[in-house]
Amino acid sequence: MSNIPADLMYTAEHEWVQVIDESTIRFGITDFAQDALGDIVFVSLPNVGDSLTAGQTCGEVESTKSVSDIYAPVSGEVLARNDAIETAPDTLNSDPYKNGWIVDVKVAGNAQELVASLLAPAAYEALTSA
Repeated sequence: MSNIPADLMYTAEHEWVQVIDESTIRFGITDFAQDALGDIVFVSLPNVGDSLTAGQTCGEVESTKSVSDIYAPVSGEVLARNDAIETAPDTLNSDPYKNGWIVDVKVAGNAQELVASLLAPAAYEALTSA
């Protein structure tokens, strides 16, 4: 069974979302996603300043099994990216929720309200155990 932290929200595309402050969120891929991908060997990230559109591709993760797109869970501007995972992509396998974060995004509006429409932990667990 996958690790699904109770303090995060989730997307059907297997990204997790954490509210940092009223206008900033951080996201990454879930434990379920990294487990399904297998050994991650390459990550492509959006650049700081890029505009993201919710539901659109903003990067990719390549594993020994396949290549998978990373989808933006919210719309906004990339404030920071986790450059460390480009040189150590296996961090996404070993620590997807802490050191394996992907980007921080400045959102228009209230971050808490934006993520309220995402999947709560119980709903994500139901999705991944179906």
